[in-house]
Amino acid sequence: MFPILAIDLGLKRIGLAYSADGTIVTPLPAVERKNRNQASQAVKDVIAEWGIKQVVVGIPMGGSSEEEMRRRVAHFMNLVDFDGPVAYQDESDSSLEAEALMKGEIRYKRDGRVDSLSAMVILQRYLGQ
Repeated sequence: MFPILAIDLGLKRIGLAYSADGTIVTPLPAVERKNRNQASQAVKDVIAEWGIKQVVVGIPMGGSSEEEMRRRVAHFMNLVDFDGPVAYQDESDSSLEAEALMKGEIRYKRDGRVDSLSAMVILQRYLGQ
């Protein structure tokens, strides 16, 4: 179901990536997280702007934190008030892959690029790319 949005939910930033038809995945500007209401509203705005029909959220699967992260993601998505399908995708090492994609380009500047590239990696994994 397309268009689809991937979310890399972090405590400081929320990485976002978009695919219109499942072939090309594009990172979107990350959301700076000031508080959960502001962050959920920003994600809600992106969903409306891009006409999103499905959301994929990255969580660390198989680890001790998986259940806690599923609970946090469910709470956040409840705040976003998205009524379409929400899928979970393993995000293990997606940040490392994202940093490798930047190939040293101001790698440690925390402006959200790595977060949105992580979301892109999560969506590519979900789509089997």
